[in-house]
Amino acid sequence: MLQITAFYAALLAILFLVLSARVIIWRQSSRVEFEHGGDLELRRRIRAHANFAEYVPLTLVVMGLAESMSPPDIVIHLCGVLLLGGRLLHAYGVSRTPPVMRTRVYGMVLTMVALGIAAFVCLALSAFFLAV
Repeated sequence: MLQITAFYAALLAILFLVLSARVIIWRQSSRVEFEHGGDLELRRRIRAHANFAEYVPLTLVVMGLAESMSPPDIVIHLCGVLLLGGRLLHAYGVSRTPPVMRTRVYGMVLTMVALGIAAFVCLALSAFFLAV
């Protein structure tokens, strides 16, 4: 069972809904139907949402695969906390006017570390199981 990954996936899904709502609300208020219409604020919101959609699914899949091989729970929690924190920081940094580059960069670093740890766990445990 993948209870730990499921927990973080649920929290991240809520954040994805918030990012989606921010795009939809701004689109309606600025009457922009497609793309960003030259609206810089809408463009920022779209990128925060898109960047989330680009990194979170793969990271959750790799976390789930890692969790399925039964590493210590703390390793999967670490990945989840790093991913959630990274996505919150990135969304905040991209969404500010002007953007807060440091926060955005820290968010990406945490996201990449979460993905890297999960990938390493998958590689190490799958190599172990293949060798046995």
